[in-house]
Amino acid sequence: MEVSKSKMRWLWENMKGYRALYVLGILGTVLYNVLQLAVPVFSEKIVDLFLTGKEAAENLSTNKELLIKLIVGMVLVTFLRTVVVYATCINFEGVSQNVLYRIRNFLFAKIEHQDMKFYDNYRTGDLMTRLTGDLDAVRHMIAWVVRMIVESFSLMFAAAVYFFYMDWRLALSLLAIAPFIFIIIVCFRNRVAPMHALLREKLSLMNTAAQENIAGNRVVKAFAREEYEKEKFDERNREFSETNQKTAFVWLHFYPYVETFANLLPVVLLLVGGIFLINGQLTMGQYVAFSGLTWALANPMRNLGGIMNEFQRFSAASKKVMEIYYSEPTIVDAPHPVEPSDSHLRGKIEFRDVSFSYEHRPVLHHISFTANPGQTIAIMGETGCGKTSLIQLIPRFYDPTQGQVLVDGVDVREYRLHDLRKNIGLATQDVLLYSDTIDGNIAYGDSNMSQERVRRFAGYSAAEEFILKMPEGYDTIVGERGVGLSGGQKQRISLARAMAIKPSILILDDTTSAVDLETEKHIQESLEHLEFTCTKIIIAQRISSTRKADRILVLKDGRIEEEGTHAELIAKKGYYYELVKLQGGEEMLLAEEARLNKRSIGEPDKTGQALKGGAQRG
Repeated sequence: MEVSKSKMRWLWENMKGYRALYVLGILGTVLYNVLQLAVPVFSEKIVDLFLTGKEAAENLSTNKELLIKLIVGMVLVTFLRTVVVYATCINFEGVSQNVLYRIRNFLFAKIEHQDMKFYDNYRTGDLMTRLTGDLDAVRHMIAWVVRMIVESFSLMFAAAVYFFYMDWRLALSLLAIAPFIFIIIVCFRNRVAPMHALLREKLSLMNTAAQENIAGNRVVKAFAREEYEKEKFDERNREFSETNQKTAFVWLHFYPYVETFANLLPVVLLLVGGIFLINGQLTMGQYVAFSGLTWALANPMRNLGGIMNEFQRFSAASKKVMEIYYSEPTIVDAPHPVEPSDSHLRGKIEFRDVSFSYEHRPVLHHISFTANPGQTIAIMGETGCGKTSLIQLIPRFYDPTQGQVLVDGVDVREYRLHDLRKNIGLATQDVLLYSDTIDGNIAYGDSNMSQERVRRFAGYSAAEEFILKMPEGYDTIVGERGVGLSGGQKQRISLARAMAIKPSILILDDTTSAVDLETEKHIQESLEHLEFTCTKIIIAQRISSTRKADRILVLKDGRIEEEGTHAELIAKKGYYYELVKLQGGEEMLLAEEARLNKRSIGEPDKTGQALKGGAQRG
């Protein structure tokens, strides 16, 4: 990640297309600060020529036109300065909003294309903080901090030049205070920089706590843990508040020193300027001009602390933004990807000696099997045995640490991610539905999907029956993450969504765990008679979902412990055999064995069919 790049350089790169406008804004800032000198300059002339000078009375009676011109000039320059200030502020704000829009879109696109490892490492609340609060600090830097830096230094420089022009000795006396203020500001920066980094982390933790609590509100209510969650959030909020206060108090600690030195300017002017005025080394008009411009030195000095504070806030925030901005996924397209002969893959899947580790923790060990197009492979095993990790290798959510995963004879790493994943339909047990209509959720994989097709696949997944009973049918808006629907209803919509894109490979991760047996039977029959050919990979714990599979894989500790058909695995009397006994009881197991024995010798079963070969589908 190229986070080491200068933050200001990064900002400049993102101003492409707006750089000329931004530079114009900076020049406008310099201009209106130079125009600040107009009033003191005109005041000096008026005082010396018409109020206190030797020829003041004569000039007042004989040269009133000059007085009027000076007064009109003051008014016009002040009006011009107001116009320039307004235009410049609009300019800075416009550029900042456009740059913010560009960076936020870029960041969102960057996050969208990250791999699963990225989401494993970053909290949702932290990512939201980077897209909101951190980016607002970046916008504030462009719109306000840079303008204030230019304004402060240009004003100080213009005032200093004019002071030296009038009297270099008095100018040096006034500017002698500046180094002390700069030393204080440097000390302040060293103290406040780590505080802003800590403040940003506390904000991220608070946002994460809020996001997780809101997303898991049903769990909170189910366990009556509202008070506990309130206390937990209160702790995060208090930590953020206390850190915020400590950060503010850092500046308040240094502020009296800055204010003291800034307030010394009028004192120096009164003492040194007064002596020069008494000795005739300074005219009253010059003294008035010095007095009128003292604020041009004092105010920038006062502002430097606030500017440094905001700059450190930007520095801490931009570091986090740039971390995402320059991050690159590890799962990427091959330099020269294989183009599928047909946009629709055939769906042959092959695992060749595949091993996989997650964060140096071994999960899968030497997995090998083949699923031919149209076949159904069922995967079973204890919780944590690696079932979900295995199926996540097919769409390249992760890459194996050893071995190959092939689709249609080509290593999945050789395909474009888009070409591979658009041919895979995925439905998981943990269903995510969007705040959209039911129709929109089912048609998520293809925005141009016809309503007739949506309804057809809703029928396949046994979802249409409950959908038609809803107030607005397919146009019913489901709440965030499908709130308002039962677990089984959400699973059926998820299954319809996966099937509706007519994938070459259909992966079902325990997607019927929350439906009743009758609905499951309907879904199983629909999967057997789909209008398109696809290879089905099914993770399930119910024997009713696996018994008709062409091949059943039983995983244990990341290895294939058993492999075969329903009949073959019962005959082995291993894990699968015990699972059948557990789910159906001894009597069902005996009946199942008897049925399989009849089929193996060619006797007709209940359907009147004589199917030979224990490896054939029942």
